[in-house]
Formats: sequence, structure tokens, C-alpha cells
Amino acid sequence: MTVVDWSRAQFALTAMYHWLFVPLTIGLSVIVGIMETIYYRTGNERWKALTKFWMTLFGINFAIGVATGIILEFEFGTNWSNYSWFVGDIFGAPLAIEGLLAFFMEATFVAVMFFGWNKVSRGFHLASTWLTALGVSLSALWILVANAWMQNPVGMEFDPEQMRNVMSDFMAVAFNAVAMNKFFHAVFSSWALAGVFVVGVSSWLLWRRSNVAAARSSLKIGAWFGLAGMLLTFLTGDGSAVQVARVQPMKLAAMEGLYDGKVGQELVGFGILNADKRPGDDKEAMHFEISIPNGLSLLANHDINSFVPGINDLIEGIEITPAGDTLRTVGYEERIAIGRRAQEALRAFNKAHAAGDTAAMNAARADVARDFRYFGYGYFDSPEQAVPPVALTFYSFRVMVMLGSFLLLVLVLMAFAASFRPRVLENKWVHYAGMVSLPLVWVCSQAGWIVAEVGRQPWTIQDLLPVGAGISDVPASSVQTTFWIFAVIFTLLLVAEVSIMVRFIARSSRSDIEKDNI
Repeated sequence: MTVVDWSRAQFALTAMYHWLFVPLTIGLSVIVGIMETIYYRTGNERWKALTKFWMTLFGINFAIGVATGIILEFEFGTNWSNYSWFVGDIFGAPLAIEGLLAFFMEATFVAVMFFGWNKVSRGFHLASTWLTALGVSLSALWILVANAWMQNPVGMEFDPEQMRNVMSDFMAVAFNAVAMNKFFHAVFSSWALAGVFVVGVSSWLLWRRSNVAAARSSLKIGAWFGLAGMLLTFLTGDGSAVQVARVQPMKLAAMEGLYDGKVGQELVGFGILNADKRPGDDKEAMHFEISIPNGLSLLANHDINSFVPGINDLIEGIEITPAGDTLRTVGYEERIAIGRRAQEALRAFNKAHAAGDTAAMNAARADVARDFRYFGYGYFDSPEQAVPPVALTFYSFRVMVMLGSFLLLVLVLMAFAASFRPRVLENKWVHYAGMVSLPLVWVCSQAGWIVAEVGRQPWTIQDLLPVGAGISDVPASSVQTTFWIFAVIFTLLLVAEVSIMVRFIARSSRSDIEKDNI
């Protein structure tokens, strides 16, 4: 494995561990706010006890999430210094806002939330809880703004003198359509995950016949909250498909294992990919598939008779416009030539700059600006290098959708039973469904991020900088060493977090949550 492989592996390791904690933090912060609001309005001590119970689980998860998140940001400088230099003026801005605004808000009010009971008024404590939840979501917003810019770079210009991109329109970066949809999709999916978590823990308490009243109250809140989150996740997922079709059509093609598109393209519900299939050959893409007629055309363009390009179409330069019209644009062979031309113009600019030749600098600057759109393609030797890992993207997407559908059914069942048929919650199979959902919701969440990040490979910045050009000039052995160090540390942190939460929940099963006010 090369330094690129190890750098990608280390970043993926850190990101996936980090994402184990983030969605639960986002969702639980809102659930805690809802429960404390009920306590504030009713004065019922049961809700205060439940608020403190789930708040403790939130706090355990929050602490570990912060630790992994800080390491993740440091890796941009240690392993991806070329990337950081190339886009630091843009990528760094939302991360700085996240640190200065959202993180300080969380740090300030989380202290009041945990230690302010009986020290501040009930109203101020409630406000602190909701401000903590707001801070957590704002952190997600600015991080996702930065991530979305990598997938749809807007609001910037390339400056040849600095050899980097500089921000020209902050509002375009902040309100990038991809960022807005990605933010809501991530937040709502976090609501769904936290709802399933509450349902799962409550189901375990019911299975143990411990703290039954508290477990039923928690399950009802978690089920309805999770159901709302899951439905909104499906809704924003539809918006994500439309955005991907517009700005990352190659990702969409990989998600579907689609090589040759057509009008009225079907959606593969279940399929087995042909592992030997390559762009441009005449082999079948699928060994077996069950498809929904016209489904992909409807999903991508909201038009059952629209054209959806496949991998071969995109390599040849056939795409769709934002209006959904088909057009022939620049093929990948030509993009590679244009990208190399832009890079050669940049070298000419540097040479002219060193010589003090203003006329040559201006001419080269114009050439760079003309061809910069496909700058990143100049690093490739063939169009196939611009195709993401099809199998991993394809299967991860189906894992996400199938598990999401199963979890939706579980949440519907739990919400209906808790509200209208409480006796159903006495059945063991209901408890098992809730407990089984706990690990599955994390698998679903991780699969979604694999689709989002693996599907955009080989780009760190779409069309502008591939992963091979964004890395630091460090030995592969150094990154390999830190990879295994981080793997051990993160695993120990995960084991510690799960152990602490399990012990806390187990302790609650042996005591009275309401009486002890844990």
C-alpha cells in the first residue's frame, strides 16, 4: 500500500469511529430537550429523572465524540497538507466558525446543563439544554458545509500566484445547495438513530421488567421522535439523489452499478454485480437483479421518462443539465488533456513570475482560468481512474436503504403500540425487535457515509484535486504506524464508552430511575 492508501485508510478509520458518536449526540440532545420541556411544563419528577438519565448517556457519548473529532481535523494538516494548502482559505473558514461559534456554545451551556440543577432557575436550565442541542446541530452544519464544498466546489477562484483557491463568495459556500440538503439529511438521520437508541434501551428495560413506567415513557418519546426523523431522512434522501444526479453523476452511476444509461432507467432494488465488469467492455453489469421500472429516472430527475447517464456515458461526455435535459459535454479523455493543459499553463505562469515577465504571466493566467474547471483530471492516465469503487458504493447504498426501511417499520410499530396498544409492549418479540434495531441503526448510518464518501472517489475536491495529489510528502511507513496507533486508541475509546454506557444502563435496571433520580 502506498502513502495515498494509508492516508485514506487512516482518515476513513477516524471518520467512521467519529461518526459512531456524532449522530447519537445530535439526536439525544434534542430528546433530552423534549423531556426537560415536559418536566418544565408539568413539574412531574418522573420527567426530571428521565431527563437526567438520558442526559448522562448523552454526556458520555459527547465526550468521546469531541476527542475523535479533534484528531480528525488535525489529520488534514498531517496527512493531507497539499489539500489543506490548495483549499485552506475556503475549507478552513466553516471549520473556524464551527470552533468559534458552535463549539464554544456547546462547551458553555453543556456545563450548565449537567451541573446547574438546583443552582439556576428551571427556565434558565431548560434554555441551556436547548442551546446545547442548538450548538451541537450548528457544529454539524459548518462541518457539513465544508464537506459539501468538497463535493460541489463553488464560491471560489484559483489564484496562480498563491497556487491555491481563494474564497470569492462566502454566501455561495455557506448556502451551497448540496450543503443544505446534506445538513438536514444528516441531522434528521441522527434523530432517527437517537430515537432507535432510546427505543432499544427502553425495550431492554421492558424485557428485564425493570423501571417499566419510565421505559414506556421513554420508548414513546423515542419512537415518535425517531419516526419523524426517519420520515424526514427519506424525504431529504430524495433531495440528495437529485443533487448527486446534478453535481456528481458518476457517484449516482456507481450507486446503481449503471454503465449504459437510458431513458426511463430502472432502479435496482436488489442485484449481484459482475465483479469482472469494466468501463467500455461488453460484459453484463449484473449477474442478477430485481429492478423497479423507471425508478432511477424518477429518483434522479422526478421524471419517469428522463435519461440517466451511466459510467460509459459519462466517460464519453453524455450528461444531463440542471433542468434535466440531456447534452453532450466534454468526455473524460478530453478532460484529461484540458487538465494537463491547465497544469502546463500554471507551470508557465510560475516560470514567467520568476522571470518578472508580466505579459507572459497574464497570458498564462488567462490560460489557467480557461482550463481550470478540469484541472484535477490532468493527474489521471486514463478515464477509468475517475470511476469510484462501484461494488462498495453499490452494496453500501442497498444496505442503507434496506436497513432504513426495516427501522422505519420498527419505529412505526413502537410508536403505534406505545400510543394506542400499550399491551403490545409486553410481548417479548417487540422487545427483541427494539434491541436488534440498536446495532442495525449504526450499520445503516455508516453505510450512508460510505456511499457519500467512497462514491465521490477518487476526488478530494470534485474535478479539481484527486486524492493522489492532496497528500502530504511523508513516508508511507509513518502513516501506517499512526494508523495502527489510532486503531488501537479508538477501539479502546469505543470499548470504554460502550462499557460505561452498558454499566450505567444496567445499574438503572437494578434501581428505581424515578426514585434515585440518577
